[in-house]
Amino acid sequence: MKKIIAFLPILFVLIANAQYEHEVTDYVWPTDEKVLQKLEDWQDLKFGLLMHWGAYSQWGIVESWSICPEDYGWCERKKGSNPDDYFTYKKEYENLKLSFNPINFEPEKWAAAAKNAGMKYVVFTTKHHDGFCMFDSKYTDYKITSKETPFSVNPQANVTKEIFDAFRAEGLWAGAYFSKPDWHSEYYWDPKFPPLDRNVNYDPAEYPEKWEKFVQFTQNQIMELMSDYGKIDILWLDGGWVSKKPDGIYESAYAAKLSETKTGFIKNRIVNQDIRMSELAAKAREKQPGLIVVDRAVKGPNQNYLTPENRVPETQLPYPWESCIIAGGGWAWVPDPQFMTPKQAIHMLIDIVAKGGNLLYNIGPAPDGTWPEEAYQLLDEMGKWINVNGEAIYSTQAISPFKTDNICLTQQKDTKAVYAIFLEQGDGIASSDAITNKVPASFTVKGVFADSGAKVNLLGTNENLKWENTAEGVKISVPEKIRKNLPCELAWSFRISAVK
Repeated sequence: MKKIIAFLPILFVLIANAQYEHEVTDYVWPTDEKVLQKLEDWQDLKFGLLMHWGAYSQWGIVESWSICPEDYGWCERKKGSNPDDYFTYKKEYENLKLSFNPINFEPEKWAAAAKNAGMKYVVFTTKHHDGFCMFDSKYTDYKITSKETPFSVNPQANVTKEIFDAFRAEGLWAGAYFSKPDWHSEYYWDPKFPPLDRNVNYDPAEYPEKWEKFVQFTQNQIMELMSDYGKIDILWLDGGWVSKKPDGIYESAYAAKLSETKTGFIKNRIVNQDIRMSELAAKAREKQPGLIVVDRAVKGPNQNYLTPENRVPETQLPYPWESCIIAGGGWAWVPDPQFMTPKQAIHMLIDIVAKGGNLLYNIGPAPDGTWPEEAYQLLDEMGKWINVNGEAIYSTQAISPFKTDNICLTQQKDTKAVYAIFLEQGDGIASSDAITNKVPASFTVKGVFADSGAKVNLLGTNENLKWENTAEGVKISVPEKIRKNLPCELAWSFRISAVK
């Protein structure tokens, strides 16, 4: 099984930049056979939907981060009556639950659009770092089903349940995003101490009983999701700084950070925040056998796949991975979001799949419970392309070279057929002789050689194409009648039935 997933060795170096923290890290293979099989099945899915949604969507701001006392421009406080006063801002932010009322919530419409686009799984933010639960947790009243929240009287108030039910009904897997840090919990940000940064605002080693209450709180909420929300395929954990660290690291890291800063502002301290992940994963799998656990950016056996964030790796990676990418706007809803073009989105999906990864595409629902119309339009265009070319995407693996010129390569796991996916170049405008310049009369797939007796055809057509092996690779000829009547737009998949 690992031969399917593993690729050529890559020399890794640890990169401090947070942009790479979900990609460049050691990988530990699971030992549970059910998890290994589930992980292989997940790699076949290739395309999923991520949704960031919460009370914060009403302000059209980045989710959660503006209540964290770290001085990054992307989480600057700009809303509320007095954004310069942190405590006023935080109170007003938390009071957003008093007006959150997404009365146009239609999860069935989202699920149908996702299925039509070719998506195979959904990951939904059941709780982000701010602690606001989009499910009916009995361990907090900071939730969408709180009687203080207007939407609580709606029959669909438990939106996590409604979303999972709707997407499973369309045949998609269900994945629960869950934030390990909880900035609302008194056991994480104790109200007696001011928060310093994203971390717990006290030393768990100095207050072990308080920390244990947080551990139990976290585990209890996750077990609610594992027990009361039907079949869960993926537990997608965010907040990698909440993890076990070597003993004594708190004091040394704190002192080092303090000495480095001229203003006394401390951020990204290293604090031992052990929530006993292996214990939690085992309990979760008792309820959900084979569950994929994604403990993001935490080296060890509980990070079953890695998650490059808002970027695509430069090359193949030798472990299971998915790029989580914003489709338009931000992770959470923002006013007038600008979405990718179909060409950008489809080419990105092809690029990711050719490198052996999955695409988890993020759409942030609006505060009223709707998606922007542009999101539906984009997914519809992706679905049209997938309907013709899905054979070159699903249940494929990376093959070397994964890309040559403007041609990406994939290989079917079972048949071993190779797909040369020809990416549209330039604007794709038809030439003056009325023969499209999207696909040339012939092209060479460098580094790939067809086996004797192999058949080559363009997906979406029935005609076998002429081919010959050259010194560079297999040369494929495309007759004029096909080039005038291509089965899809933006990229075209040529199937080579057997290669040397």
